[in-house]
Amino acid sequence: MSRYEQYDRLGEPQKRGQATEAIVKAELIARDVSVLTPAYDNEPYDLAIEIDGAFYRVQAKTAFEATTDGAVRFRTRSVRTKGSGYEREGYDGKIDYFAVYAPTREETYLVPIEEAGETQMTIRYRPAGNGNT
Repeated sequence: MSRYEQYDRLGEPQKRGQATEAIVKAELIARDVSVLTPAYDNEPYDLAIEIDGAFYRVQAKTAFEATTDGAVRFRTRSVRTKGSGYEREGYDGKIDYFAVYAPTREETYLVPIEEAGETQMTIRYRPAGNGNT
C-alpha cells in the first residue's frame, strides 16, 4: 500500500493534519534541519526550524489536487469552528513558511509566507498547457 493510500484511509481531517505534520517533520529532519515543536496546540505555527542559527515559524498544510491538471493547491488561512460558525484568519506576521505536503504526489514544498496568496495558493508541478505560470 502506498503512502497516499494509507493517508487517504485516515478519513478524519484532524488525523490527516497530524499525519501531514509528522511527514513534514520527518522531511526536515532528513535534510538535517533542527525542528522544534511548540508546547501548546494553540500557536499559529506547527513547528519552528533552525537554519544557520536563525529560527523560522512553520505552518504545515495539506495540499489537494487543483482543478487544473499538473498542480496542487493549499489553503493559506486557518479555519476554526466557533459557536457562531467558522472563523477564518490569515497567517501574516505569525509564520515565516508554509510546509506543504501533497499526498497525491508524495512531495513536500517549503513556501515563504510572502509568496503565498491571501486565501489559497496553487503549486504547479507540470507546465500549464496554455503557457500560464
